Amino acid sequence: MTVFLLSVSAACLLGLGFVLQQHAAQRAPLSEMLSYRLLLRLMRQREWLLGLLFMIGGQVLSAMALSAGRISLVEPLLATNLLFAMGLARRITRQTLGRSGWGGVLLLATGVTVFIVSGQPTGGGTESGVLRHWLVFGVVAGIALLLVSIARRMPLFEEATLLALAAGLLYGVQDALTRTAGQRFNRGGLVLLLHSWQTYTVVAIGVLGLILVQSAFESAPLKMSLPALTAAQPLAGIACGVGFLGDELRVTPGALAWEAVGLACIVLGVIVIGRHPAMPDACPESCIEETVRAAQREAEGARAALRP
Repeated sequence: MTVFLLSVSAACLLGLGFVLQQHAAQRAPLSEMLSYRLLLRLMRQREWLLGLLFMIGGQVLSAMALSAGRISLVEPLLATNLLFAMGLARRITRQTLGRSGWGGVLLLATGVTVFIVSGQPTGGGTESGVLRHWLVFGVVAGIALLLVSIARRMPLFEEATLLALAAGLLYGVQDALTRTAGQRFNRGGLVLLLHSWQTYTVVAIGVLGLILVQSAFESAPLKMSLPALTAAQPLAGIACGVGFLGDELRVTPGALAWEAVGLACIVLGVIVIGRHPAMPDACPESCIEETVRAAQREAEGARAALRP
């Protein structure tokens, strides 16, 4: 029950934080995408700082949940952050849920329940060594890097989805390493924590993921980025939990089938909710066109300044 309450509370804070951050990031110039300058600009906006505060609170609660429970149990519960994001978005857009909204809620709740009941996540396994940690981390980081490189060649809306997917994969790894860092702290205190590479990797992933997420929020409506982020994070987290943290799931044919059904329902529910009309657009079409024209004018000005 403690893990459940911590995970759902973390999901609530994360969902609220994502909406506030996207509402602020949409006004940033496109020329600052995938740059630290975007974060520096956003830090001057109160709405974004409030969203960041919610997000940090959610990360702290999720870290507490991960230290008390198994990542294969916590990650599906964290995916419910989209429900809280939709609740706040409804207040902004004044849009009712309707059949599609309630259908997405039912799919997400059913998927989380089915996966947990059928998989019965436990932590009876043995945590693997550093080499396997880095192998899994390298594979996921490589996929995230590939997604970012492909995104740079795509239109803005498609780019936002790929950037959010990359961020979700990295956040899943971050959750796994956060649990490992927490275990180090419990065994050896602050000294062992500061001498663990996981601690610094968690911080680095957090900064990189924040840049990717804010760039995705800036470039397209929330419905184009948040579902991809929310769907990718638990999948990556569960893979890391089973891959090198020693988490165990039931592997009978029936259990595996129901676990797959549960994960499919989670992903489908996330997509349905994320594309609901209650999710606010980054800005109307005319605003997007004006933003693109402004970015083009900035680029032309920069080229003119470089001419002899």
